[in-house]
Amino acid sequence: MFKDARDYQIIFLTLFLCLGIGLRDWSLRPEMVGAAVGTAIVVQLLLSWLITAAGFILGQWTGFRTQSTQQRLSWSAFRSTLNWRSPLITALGLSLLLRTDHVWTMALAAGCAIASKFIFKAQDKHFFNPANFGIIAALVLTQDAWVSPGQWGEDLWYGFIFLGAGGLVLKRVGRWDTTGMFLASYALMEALRNLYLGWTWDVWAHRMMSGSLLLFALFMVTDPRSIPNARSARLVWAMAIALLTFVLRNQFYLTTAVFWALFALAPLTVLLDRLWRAPRFEWRAELARKWVGKWPVGTRVCSLLLVFFFAFTSPALAFCGFYVTRADTSLYNQTSQVAIAQEGDRTVLTMANDFRGDVEDFAMVVPVPVVLSEEQVKVADPIILDRLDAFSAPRLVEYFDDNPCEPVREEPEFLQRAISAPASAAAIGEADELGVTIESSFSVGEYDILILSATESNGLETWMLQNDYRLPRGASRLLQPYIRQGLKFFVAKVNLAEFDSSSMQKLRPLQMSYQSPRFMLPIRLGMMNAESEQDLVVYLLSPSGRTELTNYRTVNIPSDVDVPLFVQDEFGEFYTAMFERSYSQEGRNVAFLEYAWDMGKCDPCAAGQLSPEELRQAGVTWIDQQSRID
Repeated sequence: MFKDARDYQIIFLTLFLCLGIGLRDWSLRPEMVGAAVGTAIVVQLLLSWLITAAGFILGQWTGFRTQSTQQRLSWSAFRSTLNWRSPLITALGLSLLLRTDHVWTMALAAGCAIASKFIFKAQDKHFFNPANFGIIAALVLTQDAWVSPGQWGEDLWYGFIFLGAGGLVLKRVGRWDTTGMFLASYALMEALRNLYLGWTWDVWAHRMMSGSLLLFALFMVTDPRSIPNARSARLVWAMAIALLTFVLRNQFYLTTAVFWALFALAPLTVLLDRLWRAPRFEWRAELARKWVGKWPVGTRVCSLLLVFFFAFTSPALAFCGFYVTRADTSLYNQTSQVAIAQEGDRTVLTMANDFRGDVEDFAMVVPVPVVLSEEQVKVADPIILDRLDAFSAPRLVEYFDDNPCEPVREEPEFLQRAISAPASAAAIGEADELGVTIESSFSVGEYDILILSATESNGLETWMLQNDYRLPRGASRLLQPYIRQGLKFFVAKVNLAEFDSSSMQKLRPLQMSYQSPRFMLPIRLGMMNAESEQDLVVYLLSPSGRTELTNYRTVNIPSDVDVPLFVQDEFGEFYTAMFERSYSQEGRNVAFLEYAWDMGKCDPCAAGQLSPEELRQAGVTWIDQQSRID
């Protein structure tokens, strides 16, 4: 032990795993880690033995059996040469990056990861990174796996730990060049994009602070046994991965872009090794004998500079659009509810309007990826969001021992029935002059809807001001990034005649449906309405398991604890205090997961299950094909 550089890699990966489970509130269960480690080692053992045995049998058939081959078939000799470090490193990498709800999915990923080393080889060297191959296999072969990029958050100390520990291992194996080139290339491309779109620089820092990105750059893209041998080849290879990652993330909207980029370009290693000849890397004990005491001062300074770039962001949660007003009325967003039903590229977005003010002055602007037609927009019954809120609400449960002789009675299902204004020619002319295009115009319920596109944020702001909208301060600056991404703007205001004739007391939620690979909530626009802290409650409906945020750490509410009996009389106050305390302890820069469950059942139920009709009204289109809705 400690005679191989991989020993320190194992120690560091284990440390990261313990930190994540102990301090980052991960939902990673011990049996998942056990399944990954056990499967990886067993598959490594079996395949190593099978290949050795196959060589022995082939030697018998051809008459080229050697004494060394015969000796390798003995168990004692085989055990002394067993490579246990490699499968353990692979299993730890999978445990750090891959998330799943079932043990068998993790076992499948570990098995595929180790098998790839034996199957995909060229020039006596495997070219797929095993952990990366296992992640891709789990994502492709199951609907039960995901990667959580925001799992580490943005704490400065974790950046120190990643870069310090990763840097020590990379120095021992001489692969700092690969990490440096990948991070520098990717950071430069993201910075240029950020500059072009007009985002503030905290957005760039927020993207670069992804824990998955740092782990990938320090421990996966630098695997010396699966990357090019020559330094020049490694630099070209790292730049290619950075470029493909950038394209996949920003043009195809893949949150797992970095893993797909490495997977797609892994075979390129074979070609680069032929173009740039260099000795193949071998793990040697002498690589681990030099230790941190001789680490150059310049390397330490570089690490500190890297940490500085990844250290600071200013996250906030808000509504996914902003409100605009007429005259001098001020509207402020406090708590908003959004339901998102998403299957493949199809998204159904339901937004409840939370505002203070006169409906006469209300208008709302939300970026959307496509031009919406009248058939894609409708008003939703407020009861749907109320039902989702009730079903996922915090619950206090008192358990008793069941009477084994009492027959089981099923609770009855809760059923509850749900209960165009074209733009003027003058407005269209003004819009054309300002670079604003009215793509669509129609009325839905009590709302008049415009779908706008624009070439410049100043032109869009001017047009809205000319049409009696009063935008929040800073609207032009925050609109520009969405315009340069080619997004359209969904503008809704109240049709007073329709609203008065309906005798409604408040505005109903708006629901839009569209096909697009973009799956996002543009919450930065909602921050323009903030006069204090805002809450955003999101209900995510999916046929394929849990959904997590990619740019904020997701933290579980500590709701699975035993509480004293007196809490039942003041549960509301207790839960509010618990939430506020947890929110403060997490630095007010996380997203809280309050409830995640199969909607086909609940134990206990805070409210009755939603009926198929209610789910369809919430945007669930797959209910006829699948009864389990998560």
